[in-house]
Amino acid sequence: MAPTPPTDAELDVMIRARLASIGIDLDQLPPGTAADPVTGSPGRDSVLASLRSFVRGTVTALAAYQLPAPAGSNPAHAAALSQQAAPMLYPSISLEWRK
Repeated sequence: MAPTPPTDAELDVMIRARLASIGIDLDQLPPGTAADPVTGSPGRDSVLASLRSFVRGTVTALAAYQLPAPAGSNPAHAAALSQQAAPMLYPSISLEWRK
């Protein structure tokens, strides 16, 4: 059974949380879909729609990614390697994330 895709509201919560974690507040954008005529800033709703489309288009592809098994090795080992954490410049930062 395939997992249920997230709703727009669920994606909005995830997107806002991810952006807030890096200091971006979408509430600073003008409300609605129209761009601000003075600053040219896009509307909040159009930004969220664009980000929802991006997340829906890339998450499936990234989740399906698996390392190819090296020649002469067990394919199960490649699957295990695919689940390892990505290398980080400052790995100590990620220790709190994995608790």
